[in-house]
Amino acid sequence: MNSMSGFNKIIEESIRNNWNNDALTDYQGATLQYHDVGRKIAKLHILFSQSGICKGDKIALCGRNSSAWATAFLATLTYGAVAVPIQHEFTPEQIHNIVNHSEAKLLFTGDIVSPTVDFEAMPALQAIIYIPDYSLYSCRNNNIMYAREHLNELFGHSYPERFKPTDLNYYDAKEEELAIINYTSGTTGFSKGVMIPYRALSGNLHFCIKHLGDHVASGSNMVCILPMAHMYGLSIEFIFGFAHGLHLYFLTRLPSPSLIAEAFANVKPSLIVAVPLIIEKIVRKRIFPVVQTNKMRILLNMPFAGKQVKARIRQQIIEAFGGKLYQIIVGGAALSKEVEDFLVSVGFPITVGYGTTECAPLITYSDYHDFAPLSCGTPVDGMEVRILSDDPQNIPGEIVTKGQNVMTGYYKNPKATAAAIDKDGWYHTGDLATMSKDGHVFIRGRIKNMLLGANGQNIYPEEIEDKLNSMTMVGESLVVQRNQKLVALIHPDMDEAKAMGFTEQELHDIMEQNRTELNRQLPPFCRLSAVEIQNSEFAKTPKKSIKRYLYQ
Repeated sequence: MNSMSGFNKIIEESIRNNWNNDALTDYQGATLQYHDVGRKIAKLHILFSQSGICKGDKIALCGRNSSAWATAFLATLTYGAVAVPIQHEFTPEQIHNIVNHSEAKLLFTGDIVSPTVDFEAMPALQAIIYIPDYSLYSCRNNNIMYAREHLNELFGHSYPERFKPTDLNYYDAKEEELAIINYTSGTTGFSKGVMIPYRALSGNLHFCIKHLGDHVASGSNMVCILPMAHMYGLSIEFIFGFAHGLHLYFLTRLPSPSLIAEAFANVKPSLIVAVPLIIEKIVRKRIFPVVQTNKMRILLNMPFAGKQVKARIRQQIIEAFGGKLYQIIVGGAALSKEVEDFLVSVGFPITVGYGTTECAPLITYSDYHDFAPLSCGTPVDGMEVRILSDDPQNIPGEIVTKGQNVMTGYYKNPKATAAAIDKDGWYHTGDLATMSKDGHVFIRGRIKNMLLGANGQNIYPEEIEDKLNSMTMVGESLVVQRNQKLVALIHPDMDEAKAMGFTEQELHDIMEQNRTELNRQLPPFCRLSAVEIQNSEFAKTPKKSIKRYLYQ
């Protein structure tokens, strides 16, 4: 790859250089090679052109991960249009609002979304295109109807001999041009349209290729778990993987822990990019029962036997993730301290990165060889990071950052843009952290999540929840403040509770015992006054963050 290439030219080079290699597979379904992707992109370009779509027009995509979604996304950017990825979990009303607010001309929808949206509620939309086969689901533009009906004929006229690598010639966008508008769901309510320029996509991509490319061979496999409508999955799994010539597998349906574990075993990925919830469930369900026996604890504490046992455990975990793993990158939230401590103690290759949609997404990352426990890495290339604190090593302050990856602002929302990016160009993340002398960042919480104690103490609920989540029978938890008192809402591990035959009263007694034990570890102003059992899992965003605002 030419290090000076722009984003679309990198995609062009990858298709050309990997022409006959496998590119995209719908897990347990069909596979597209790189030349197949190039051919489908060319057909979509013809459809866009014949339909009157211009450079800079908005094209929305709403559906589960699939090779057809991925190809439509690449076709949009390489044509010079602006992609508007929409999370398929959004309600029809939210989808209508985003399509209308973004002024999208076309909307690609998957099989789950297509029957739920109302074409009449999106009056500026020219057509809804069905993602699996690019057929027209709804249309109010005769040119689009003609182009879709005669697409193979039009393609034949454009490429009369055959479609060749030399036919690739994608739009060479300027760095400041708008590439993506990503509407965040967040955990605090109304979504904003984050404007991602090409320079931010290029910044993330060049960093990944530079720091991961030597460890992850072109042609190796990767399972795409995270939604591509979210910048974390889009940039670090899909865009990096495709640009680097990997063979990407899309699960195409709800990625349950059992399906993910099965895919890892079959696909044998060279790199895993995930949110903590996925890794924690696999470790707790498949690894802890094996290694947390009395015999294993004794062996781990023996100096010489301990090294051999740790090496064996490390290999067992690598095998559980397919056996060919370079490392796991966790992002989107903090990894449980219990799970992280265990993985680090046996030398497992895991690292934690940090970013936001507004930075497309990377702000900090370190390879697992440089991973500092409980940190989320050091500033990535092209990004400057500061902690707004008089003593950044010891007193948490807000993380601010500036550089290549930062958005240009929120679409049609100058007030929100001014609140997020100050006059000197620093993006204010709203996250609290400390930073070590060597530059490792340690997240301490969200400014919006921080609670104020009765005597003005700062309370970070995430730190309490992390301890609580490692305790007996706790599946997940949320700490809220009621009348100046802290209350823990707990969703127990219901599978385990059912297997062990616990009654509701016994579960409550266990949680009360957890509360008592936890309070012994906490300063007085952080102690829990009560616990409440939640029978259902907490509502979450697509990146599996709990929607805190629903439980305040």
